[in-house]
This record gives sequence, C-alpha cells and structure tokens, in this order.
Amino acid sequence: MYAKCFKRGIDFTLSLIALVVLFPILLVLAVIGAVAMKGNPFFTQMRPGKISKKTGKEKIFKLIKFRTMSNAKDKDGNLLPDDVRLNTYGRFLRSTSLDELPELLNILVGDMAIVGPRPLLVKYLDRYSDEQRHRHDVRPGLTGYAQAHGRNALSWEERFKMDVWYTQNVTFKVDIGILFATVRSVLKHEGISEEGSATMTEFMGNADVASAEANARNMESANV
Repeated sequence: MYAKCFKRGIDFTLSLIALVVLFPILLVLAVIGAVAMKGNPFFTQMRPGKISKKTGKEKIFKLIKFRTMSNAKDKDGNLLPDDVRLNTYGRFLRSTSLDELPELLNILVGDMAIVGPRPLLVKYLDRYSDEQRHRHDVRPGLTGYAQAHGRNALSWEERFKMDVWYTQNVTFKVDIGILFATVRSVLKHEGISEEGSATMTEFMGNADVASAEANARNMESANV
C-alpha cells in the first residue's frame, strides 16, 4: 500500500520543501563549485531508472549532481586519473554527500525517489543478471539500503543483493530506517570510496564476480 499509494506523494512533497529550504546552500555551493572546478559546477549523466510496465525497459533519465572532479587533462588531452581530478573541494562534497543535493530535482520530477537503489551507469544494463536487474523494479534513490550500509566500500555482489532485497521490502518503516542509517553513515564518513580507489571500481559483469569468488576459493584451498 505504501509503495503504490503514498511513497511518490511523500517524495514529491519532501523534495519540494527541501529545495525551497536548501536553496541558499545550493546557490552557495554552485558558486563555489564554479570557482573550484573552473567552470560548470554541475555534473549530468544519463542513468537508468525504473522499468516501465509498458515497454519492459528502464527509463533513461539525466541525473544531476554537483561536480566533484575537475576536467584536468594530460598533455595528450586525456583526462587525468580520478584521484588526481578529485580535488579538496570535491572530497569535501563527497564526504558530506552534498554533491547529491541537486538530485532533489530528479526526485521532484519523478525520475528518482528519496530512498531506492542508487542509479548506476547505463552501460551496466547489459552486464546484470536477471536477478540483479530487479534493482530497477523501483525508482532509484537519493540514498538506499546499500548506500546506508557500506556505500562504496561494498563489493558489487553485496550491493546488488541489498538493492534487490530493498525492492522486495519497500515499507515506510524500512525507508525511515534507511534514512537514519544514511545520516549516521555520512556523519561517520563511512564508505566514501572503495579501498584503494578514489571512487568505485567499474562493474565489469558477473563473469568477473564469479572469477573473483573462484580465486578466493582457490587461495583458501591452497592455505589449508
């Protein structure tokens, strides 16, 4: 009942109120971001959303965030590595999750929800298993179960299991629990990036997951 009748209305109302209340902060961050990033302070990218019942395919929408990485390039015109382009201001935005605030606009127009699986890259669509694709049975969220319980420190397998679990357990109580867990995670600066990486490594598909699991089992056997 909550997921079908009330969740979207709550998302619309809360995102509208948040945009009005937080407008001064959004404006200040946009100005500072324009200076820190030497240009456009916003980052936009096409992301997959909820699967349409009519077409059976994910709705592709334009996600908007504050930019956290510069467009610095090497002498050959190639973008520098993520850890180089992620400057001090960008690290601050990520550690506080302030870079996500513009997504309130995505929530307002209905492309996203306040709580749901985080929207990933369009190119991952062909790499999901049938089970993993169920993460798109609901609207993607500003925060989600995986985001609140490990964030980028989770493996892809762990993240997808949490995402699918959420789609099968959407209740008001679960959403409130995720919101509180998200606040706690942000305040503790947990899971901002994957260990050994400035961001999250690319999901290459389930063959890589199976290979990693096989390697782990082989190492355990060798140590016995």
